[in-house]
Amino acid sequence: MDRATIEKIFEENFNQYGELGASVSIWQHGVEILNLAHGWCEREQQRPWNKDTLVPVYSATKGPASATLLMLLEENGLTPESRVTQVWDKFPNENATFAEMMSHQCGLSALDKAESVFDYRAVIAAIEAQEPSWELGDGHGYHPRTYGFLLDECVRILTGETLGQVWRTRIAEKLDLDLFIGLPEVEFDRVAKLYPGKMDKSELESGFYREFNQPNTLVRKAFGSPRGLHAVHEMNTAEAWQSALPAMGGVATAAALAKFYQAAIGAIDFFEGYVLEWMQESQSMGDDKVLITPTHFTCGFQKDPLDASGQKIRHNYGKSMTAFGHPGAGGSHAFGDPDSGISFAYTMNQMDLSVLPGVKSSRMISAVGV
Repeated sequence: MDRATIEKIFEENFNQYGELGASVSIWQHGVEILNLAHGWCEREQQRPWNKDTLVPVYSATKGPASATLLMLLEENGLTPESRVTQVWDKFPNENATFAEMMSHQCGLSALDKAESVFDYRAVIAAIEAQEPSWELGDGHGYHPRTYGFLLDECVRILTGETLGQVWRTRIAEKLDLDLFIGLPEVEFDRVAKLYPGKMDKSELESGFYREFNQPNTLVRKAFGSPRGLHAVHEMNTAEAWQSALPAMGGVATAAALAKFYQAAIGAIDFFEGYVLEWMQESQSMGDDKVLITPTHFTCGFQKDPLDASGQKIRHNYGKSMTAFGHPGAGGSHAFGDPDSGISFAYTMNQMDLSVLPGVKSSRMISAVGV
């Protein structure tokens, strides 16, 4: 790992790329080997950003949330190959396995009923009544919002508790992680304010944004299902922080995300061996019907997609073929690499307009050298 280069890139994120407040945390073999934190929690420069600053991390929540369900499957004698209906009898795709559900293959990314993201039971009823957008075996498409409800309902049936509660008591507290899926009021003063990114013309012309900006496309419907919390300013509210949405509602420090991935790759002894395997094993790869780009998923985590010759198309997770993780909209990113024992996380509050990792984290990942 080139520490000096990482520190230089981190500084350049502020000087050249408009960063406001940010942290990067890198761990190896159970020990944090680098933690950088700099900037401000708001543009008015009222609170300095430090290593304990919390910030909403959007879809970077999906990794910890997925680990929660996988842990419960193992404890209940189930596997990713078990059918979802063994737990959730009203799941709309009766033949789907947990592996297919957790790797975005079930066609439930968009809902016909416009229910509120805050009305849990109404969203679950809408999912149960939903006709899948494609058949099992006909590829995959990212479930940006509904994914969290799919996980949460299974956890609630298995335990009688919400996913956020199970995450907190069974994983986060035991690992001492400042990563919340449902933020307690006592932590509110630690949360940085998010600021939206700006779109340039090249982004407007991309396949994803062309589809996103057209009414009634699958992309537009997926990112609007369920409705609510679409504007960045809505994520700066107590209602959003306490929503405990497993797909997009996590609030975390960079160190907590990176330490979670130490556990996810086995560098910290926590998860059972089968659960570690399930987090890493590839389940779906190819053209993504929602992100309109090739993607690669395990049970709830992303890997870099490969071309026909087996070479990486992107390097969001470095050079390693074993690395896996999950980004969050706007620039937060975290992953772990079982081969090197390294995990990485980047959090920030000046968002970019992207659903995949951008230049601010990718340049550092190259310097990490995994």
